Amino acid sequence: MNRGNGYPEPLAVPGGDRQSPVDIAVKKSVFDAELKPLVTSYDPHTCQQIWNNGYSFLVEYDDTKDKNTLTGGPLQDQFRLCQFHFHWGETNEWGSEHTVDRRLFPAEVLPHYHLIMKFNPDYCLIPVQVGKRHEGLQKLVDALPTIRHKDSIVEFNRFDPSCLLPGNINDYWTYHGSLTTPPLTESVTWIIMKQHIEVSHDQLAVFRSLLFTSAEEEVQKSMVNNFRVQQPLRGRAIRSSFTPFLQEAP
Repeated sequence: MNRGNGYPEPLAVPGGDRQSPVDIAVKKSVFDAELKPLVTSYDPHTCQQIWNNGYSFLVEYDDTKDKNTLTGGPLQDQFRLCQFHFHWGETNEWGSEHTVDRRLFPAEVLPHYHLIMKFNPDYCLIPVQVGKRHEGLQKLVDALPTIRHKDSIVEFNRFDPSCLLPGNINDYWTYHGSLTTPPLTESVTWIIMKQHIEVSHDQLAVFRSLLFTSAEEEVQKSMVNNFRVQQPLRGRAIRSSFTPFLQEAP
C-alpha cells in the first residue's frame, strides 16, 4: 500500500518530539474531567473563496472579526476559523492522517482555527466515512471542478461550516502536536472528534478528480494521498473528554 505519496518530498523530513499525526490508542487515553464542552459559532456569510494550493483545497473565511469561533474544550482562549480543508486517499481503505486504534478513515476534514496576533493554531479534526450523501457538503462538491488545477481560486460564498460537524462534538480526544505540513511547527492543540461524518462515494470521487499540478505542467498528477505519515507519540498524553469504558458497557 503506497500511502502518503502525494506529499512533496520535504514532508518526509522528521521534526521534533511533538510531531503529528499520531494514532489514538483509546484504552491508553486519559480521561480528563476538566475538559469542557466545545462551543462553536459560525456565520456562513463570511465564507470568501476556495483555492487549490497544490496540496488540498482550502475553503477560506474572513477571520478579522469574531464571526466564526471555537471556545471551550482544552482551549484557554477564543479561536477564529480561518479555513478548513480535507485529506483523502486514492481508495476508501485509507486517507486520514490520524487513526483511532489503528483504524484508517478514507478522509478527514480539518477546520483550522487560530488566535489573533499569535501563532497558536488549533485543529479540530473530524473523521470522514463513506456512506450516505452529505447534503450540506454538496454545494462545495459542485464547486470543486472549477479549482481542479493547482493555484486555481474561485469566489465561494455562504457555506456553513457547521454542517461538517458531527452530531456530538463533546466527545473528543486532545493532545499537543504539530502542523503536518512544513514548517511542522510544534504549537498545535489537536482536537479529534470521536464521532465521524459520512459522505458518499461519488462525492469523494470529486475530491480525487483534483490535481496536485498546475494547468501548465506537462505531467498531471492526481490529488490523492495528501497526508503525512504517522509520527511517534514519544510519551505524550492523549486526553479524552469522555470515559470510553463506561460508554461501551451494555
